[in-house]
Amino acid sequence: MKPPARRLWPGAAGATRSLSLLTVVAAVGLLPWLSGRDPALSVLRARSAEQEPTREALDAIRRDLGLDAGPLSLLGRWAAGLVRGDLGLSWVSGTDVGPSVLAGLQVSLALMGTAFGVAVLLGVTLVAPVLVRGRASAGAGAAMLAAVPEFLLATVGLLVGGVWLGLLPTSGWDGPSSMVLPSVALGVPAGGLLGRLVADALPAVLEERWVELWRGAGVSRARVSAAALRRVLPPLVPQFGMAAVGLTGGAVAVETVFAVPGIGRTALGAAKSQDLPLLQGAVLALLLLGLVTGALSALVRRRLLGPALRDASLSLPPPLPVRAHPAIPLTLAALLATAIGWGLLRDPYAVNTAVRLAPPSWAHPLGTDGLGRDVLARLGHGAASTVGTAAAVCLLSLVLSLALGFLPGVAAGAADIANALPPVIVGILVAAVAGPGTGGAAFAVALISWPPLAAHAAALVQEVRASGFLTAQRAIGATPSWILTRHVLPTVAAPVARHALLRLPGIALALASLGFIGLGAQPPAPEWGLLLDESRAYVERAPWAALSPAIALALLAGLAVSGAAYAQGAARTPAKEAPVGV
Repeated sequence: MKPPARRLWPGAAGATRSLSLLTVVAAVGLLPWLSGRDPALSVLRARSAEQEPTREALDAIRRDLGLDAGPLSLLGRWAAGLVRGDLGLSWVSGTDVGPSVLAGLQVSLALMGTAFGVAVLLGVTLVAPVLVRGRASAGAGAAMLAAVPEFLLATVGLLVGGVWLGLLPTSGWDGPSSMVLPSVALGVPAGGLLGRLVADALPAVLEERWVELWRGAGVSRARVSAAALRRVLPPLVPQFGMAAVGLTGGAVAVETVFAVPGIGRTALGAAKSQDLPLLQGAVLALLLLGLVTGALSALVRRRLLGPALRDASLSLPPPLPVRAHPAIPLTLAALLATAIGWGLLRDPYAVNTAVRLAPPSWAHPLGTDGLGRDVLARLGHGAASTVGTAAAVCLLSLVLSLALGFLPGVAAGAADIANALPPVIVGILVAAVAGPGTGGAAFAVALISWPPLAAHAAALVQEVRASGFLTAQRAIGATPSWILTRHVLPTVAAPVARHALLRLPGIALALASLGFIGLGAQPPAPEWGLLLDESRAYVERAPWAALSPAIALALLAGLAVSGAAYAQGAARTPAKEAPVGV
């Protein structure tokens, strides 16, 4: 008789969710005092920029808002109102916060739905060749799509589809036509990421014995493909849920470009004006959305796994390395190394306004920016800070996620909360304490970059522990350390590490989004995210200035994924593969 699968402590995830929720809400409530800025002055500026900040005017605002009572008293009054369903009044407009939050959430949910549809369609396009051929590619193309900066894609879409062709609205929220450009800008990177994750897991399943038997019995290709997808989706279902939540709260830059009144843009505006009740309401709505989506993802995953998870009788597909042709990573590495090395030989700070926005030439191979600085030089000198910081954050997230993967109950609760927070809001909270800069931006991104990896690791760990193969290993007397090092870690670490490499450019873009609002690297630093932000204003006149760092990020993504695939395929051969989960 099979021993029952190890059950998680049912209260672990709930306790972690509650503690994380309270921590974030309290941190948001303390924002004005953490920043060291006078909240009365911020509110006065938001209400009327022309009014003089006299002592009488500031004292009147403090009495009106109850600021003299201190942050704890304000937080307590807000929590008491929350119990009654009252989110309070906006400090700036004086209107109820609830309707504003609800309106922004409705807009963001509609945008999320259409963007997620675009992501799924693109993901299906990337997965279809794997189902047809039965083997995966190195994944460089999908990784490059995942690395496309959302705000750059939004700006290009606005210029091409809205300004040049005049086919679609360029701003506002007036109907289905207003959703097209923002949805494409958000959906393309998400689709590249999700499609690559599924395509990475499919080849091992398609090599299983049942696929050959089904095909020999005349089962249609469509049924075999559907069964294979059902087989690989359980550990990836949390990624789809997290991607949906990220499309809702993480769309601040895209909402800003298209003037979409979504919940992310609402939260950012409230944070800038220190409209505390509105900020708390917006963040709370995002957190609740993350919790609901996390619960639904867990339910869908359990339904897909069925009773095999409960009875410890799962059969996991064997690890199957993707064999990448060495020409792919070598070509990408040569292109990046040439551009960076050539740029390092030039001065990234030399200003020459006589040649500002000059097109590419022999004197300036990638053209110049708005101040006449050489784009190639700035690209080369910014590589170390951009790639180095992003790689450090990515490595830290990978290590943390592998550790938390063995505590699925604890990881799930904290991951749902952390994943729901927009990077810019976390960046504002961190900058309030540490001040703006590269270090603070890296810390802020590290706080929110681990949840997808931890959720992936936790799902894989839970399924490995419930596999029939591991039950057999325990029955023959295998020690826990042997099982951990020879079976569990190899099964979990490889796909999570490839997932981490796929998210490396996304981490660089999250750092860029903080630089976009002045919380990351500061001018005149040649950081790639800052280059994207500086060139966005004149992308129509000088697209080379914006495309150069974007293409560099795409090449970095392709190199990371294809290089890892080649290294794994070269290190392992079919004769050496361990029969994990067979």
